Amino acid sequence: MNLLEVRGVTVTMGVQEILHGVDLDVPANGIVAVLGSNGVGKTTLMRTISGVYRAKSGTIRLAGEDITGLKSHAIVARGLSQAPEGRQIFAPMSVRENLVIGGGRHGLAELDRVLALFPKLGERMGQIAGSLSGGEQQMLCIARALMAKPKILLLDEPSLGLAPKLVKTIFDLVAAIRAEGISILIVEQNARAALRIADRAAVMEGGRIGLEGPAATIAEDPRVVEAYLGGHGTAA
Repeated sequence: MNLLEVRGVTVTMGVQEILHGVDLDVPANGIVAVLGSNGVGKTTLMRTISGVYRAKSGTIRLAGEDITGLKSHAIVARGLSQAPEGRQIFAPMSVRENLVIGGGRHGLAELDRVLALFPKLGERMGQIAGSLSGGEQQMLCIARALMAKPKILLLDEPSLGLAPKLVKTIFDLVAAIRAEGISILIVEQNARAALRIADRAAVMEGGRIGLEGPAATIAEDPRVVEAYLGGHGTAA
């Protein structure tokens, strides 16, 4: 069963069409990775699904409900949260205040569960968010999105700019979030790490899904190996 279904989604910015009839599914309690080089439309797809951008055509369904064209807050209320690219936290506010804002109508109901996943944040609740390390800021960005009690979490480049050790920490957390029963759609430049945790993967090329299938199959495709894995398969 698919929790999220994207069908024929087209997005236009001004006179330029950015997405060209994109189809994508995320199964319940599954992880789907979207790969692709810069500028192919990955972030546009994520922002369209989450209601930041409006689709010109096509449909987006969440748990069977058509959410196409709904505003972001209404989509969050239906169970979809996004941790955006660039760690867009509220830097002048405390860690606690960031989490409170993320909770929205749920308030702090999810706080204990979220802090169990992110114990470091529990140690820094009174600290100003902008003073956290890069890895801690990324954790806060994800934790804030989880405070809304989502059915599905959209992660846009969660490992961007992090040291290798922290990248592993972030991907371990992604796996732990899925273990909580939350589906995940992840856009990630680190194709090797994303393919290792994903159930399925899609490769975007020029605003379209050029390749899609089980992550293990995608990881062995010669085109993916050459373009995203440095000429070596995932077993390397």
